[in-house]
Amino acid sequence: MSQKRILLIAPTGQVGWELLRCAQPLGTVIPVSRVSNAYGHVDLSNADSVRRIIQEVKPDIILNAAAYTAVDKAEEETELAFQANGTAPAIMAEEAKKLNSLLVHYSTDYVFDGESETPYTEDDKVNPMGAYGKTKLAGEEGIEAIGGEYLILRTAWVYGIRGKNFLLTMQRLANEREELQIVSDQIGAPTWSYMIAQATAQVLSQLYSPQLSKDRAQFSGLYHLTCGGQTSWYEFAKAIIAREDKQPNVIPIPTSEYPTPAKRPAYSVLSNQRLQQTFGISLPDWDKTLELCLNAQQER
Repeated sequence: MSQKRILLIAPTGQVGWELLRCAQPLGTVIPVSRVSNAYGHVDLSNADSVRRIIQEVKPDIILNAAAYTAVDKAEEETELAFQANGTAPAIMAEEAKKLNSLLVHYSTDYVFDGESETPYTEDDKVNPMGAYGKTKLAGEEGIEAIGGEYLILRTAWVYGIRGKNFLLTMQRLANEREELQIVSDQIGAPTWSYMIAQATAQVLSQLYSPQLSKDRAQFSGLYHLTCGGQTSWYEFAKAIIAREDKQPNVIPIPTSEYPTPAKRPAYSVLSNQRLQQTFGISLPDWDKTLELCLNAQQER
């Protein structure tokens, strides 16, 4: 594929930081965030700011790794969350369409209510329970309504070796406490941010290959992108703690004993069949991926 201009929005987050590395072979990556750099900055709460950066960079590909992800705080700051998660992605889609560019946007399992007992497909009914899920769904719907070339990649239970996430929290608490009480009745598939970035790069490589580039638009749509298998937060925590020098006692508790402002889906497993059938991409199971992540963390 020829070298592309790639606008990476939010390069310092969990997924964005990994994309900064994984997208390099695809072309020139231009990272922008709230902090000014040689290319300026972007304010997701300001429509003009979002439009300006895209119009100035004129990218072939927009990687939107930005989001308002404070799930509980979104219940209070709903307008701010909606600007970042709902309005901004739609503006990106509008500008991408004008440039005949591809928009890659990341969404979440929180668009579902968690009442299913089998992995959610892209065609299943959405029913977000809280402000965060509703704002992320608004972003999906905004992009779909505008059309153009886009990929919406839904993921879940994202963790990594930087930022704020469950893995790093458990590692910190293992050194601070002798006992940890972890919710055991929420089920999902922990997904390493590096795997998300790597899979994204693989999809883009295919879309811009000589074989698919002419028909690229027909692949636009919604895809689920998580690691395989499923587990609970409790089992996930135990797997993390097992690699620590200090190993506190991990006790399972029901969600009812750990109330939060925003309700979490009890079941967040997503089916990745569409991604596998379309692009031949299938991520390893969560436990194997966790081991790879922990090994990579030790090597840093």
